[in-house]
Amino acid sequence: MQKKEPFVINRLKSVGFAFKGMIILLKTESSIKIQAVIAIVITFAGFYYEISTTEWIAQIAMIGLVMSIEGVNTAVEYIADFIHPEHHPKIGLIKDISAGAVFIASIVAVIIAGIIYIPKIF
Repeated sequence: MQKKEPFVINRLKSVGFAFKGMIILLKTESSIKIQAVIAIVITFAGFYYEISTTEWIAQIAMIGLVMSIEGVNTAVEYIADFIHPEHHPKIGLIKDISAGAVFIASIVAVIIAGIIYIPKIF
């Protein structure tokens, strides 16, 4: 029987794997790169327009949500392609639904950005 690792060591390894996954996403996936650039731009806008704490919370939450769902979408696409590399209607449907989740989060993020920034710009 293999000895179980201490809890803290196990958690540190898990964080390491998660960090590695984030780096892989940022290095290899163009959609995440685009989202990261948008996040940087909107963060600078937040400082420029001196948004409130509540606005920062909403903005950071939406950046995290969109980028996280984009990562999950990428994972779904990889799994689908691994399971069935050739085109298959059901795999296409699964990938479309996953991409749709990213689209919904992105629309909500744009609406929230509009609520925050349109009154400040005009």
